[in-house]
Amino acid sequence: MAVATPKHIAQCLTEREPYYQATGTEPEPSPWGDEVLKSGGDLVYCYIPESAAPYFTRSSTANGLAPADDNRFLVPDDSLLFESRFESGNLSKVFRITGNFYELHLRPDLYTSRHLQWFYFSVKNMLAKTTYRFSIVNFAKADSLYLEGMKPLMYSEKRADVEGIGWSRCGTRIAYYRNDNVREGVNPTHTLSFTLEFPYSDDTVYLAYCYPYTYSHLQDRLLLIQNDEERAQYCKIRLLCRSLAGNSVHVLTITSPSTDDSGKSGIVLTARVHPGETPSSWIMDGVLDFLTGSSACAQELREKFIFKIIPMLNPDGVIVGNTRCSLAARDLNRQYRVVSRECYPSVWHVKMLIRKLMEERPVAFYCDFHSHSRKHNVFIYGCEDKDVNELPLIEQVFPLMMHKASNGKFDFENCKFVVQRAKEGTGRVVMKQLGVQYSYTLEASVCGTLTGSDSSSVQTHFTIQDYQDIGYVFCETLANFFNSDPSRLL
Repeated sequence: MAVATPKHIAQCLTEREPYYQATGTEPEPSPWGDEVLKSGGDLVYCYIPESAAPYFTRSSTANGLAPADDNRFLVPDDSLLFESRFESGNLSKVFRITGNFYELHLRPDLYTSRHLQWFYFSVKNMLAKTTYRFSIVNFAKADSLYLEGMKPLMYSEKRADVEGIGWSRCGTRIAYYRNDNVREGVNPTHTLSFTLEFPYSDDTVYLAYCYPYTYSHLQDRLLLIQNDEERAQYCKIRLLCRSLAGNSVHVLTITSPSTDDSGKSGIVLTARVHPGETPSSWIMDGVLDFLTGSSACAQELREKFIFKIIPMLNPDGVIVGNTRCSLAARDLNRQYRVVSRECYPSVWHVKMLIRKLMEERPVAFYCDFHSHSRKHNVFIYGCEDKDVNELPLIEQVFPLMMHKASNGKFDFENCKFVVQRAKEGTGRVVMKQLGVQYSYTLEASVCGTLTGSDSSSVQTHFTIQDYQDIGYVFCETLANFFNSDPSRLL
């Protein structure tokens, strides 16, 4: 039976989780697909919408996702039981190749045949202290952080109840490789293959590409702010627009109500335009916690600025478990230049919000939060300011300050400021063209960090707390940046 929205605790392991160190002897099994059925294998899970319309009538979590047919095939009693029919879930097919070897297939973004990366599903009916092998066989990207030591994420409900530990990294004998048996004219696919043991028998365990952050989680987060008298006095939550599926796209206004707004500049922050980039939501979670908090730095920012924050630009894609696209089957972060209100309502309304805000006051800063699937650390993409002859490289000051303040998580060397033609429709480029001097994209690795504050060379994965901490550092850097003379830092 499908669960509408799984609930997870945010507590991760206290010790740092190192990258996987490959030995070079990891198996690389070839995909079987339907051919395994001829050799005695079993199809043990299948969820492929037969047409677009029945997939959901409205993507709202209140209505839930359309149920799949639970009786299309018989699953052996000793098989693992898979499920992805819940909010943000993504798993299309599972074949049981042999007793403990399972081949998994992901679903592409809805209404497309592309963007195969995000996964999030549950497993039941397992035995503890038993080794299983999972091969996810249809990833799209040739380059992946799995090649550099990233491990999948596991969440055990029993472990959360008994030990108070939520998501942790899992897997041994991890390999990521290109599949050989690809038909001519078909884009090549890639396999992630790994072994794992479950901590408890008869548990419900979730596996995910990165720490999930659902639309429902955001709703709960905003409700906590509304119900907290201290935080609510600084934060007004309003409807920016409705998505294509009728979901609310929220805009938050954060400022100090006790100071006159007439002298304040505007700052606009957005996140989660790409559904599979969940670290962007955890960073935004840290930003919201900081800006509505009681620290002197938060108070200073609220007195100087009016923050307009859109924490989830693409709720439909998040709900249905897409990797990159909205329900218009397009990447919303390429639509800012020429915007269709009917097809891309959240992007159109963000652009209009900034234009209206600019009529009232200067907009000093814009940043769109993302995550990156091929690079380590946290870094920023900016826009080279060719028109400011007095202060060349001024756009590099804020990223450099974050680098110095982040305790090894931020890597200035990965930052880029030259705008490529392919990026001309992105939020940061268009906002720069509208007149926002400091316009950025913040990227956080889905994996972890290669740098550190100590002499250790151990590479470690990011935790949920790490991403939230980046949100705090971002806010503190904002305060320091606007308190200093940027030219002195060049």
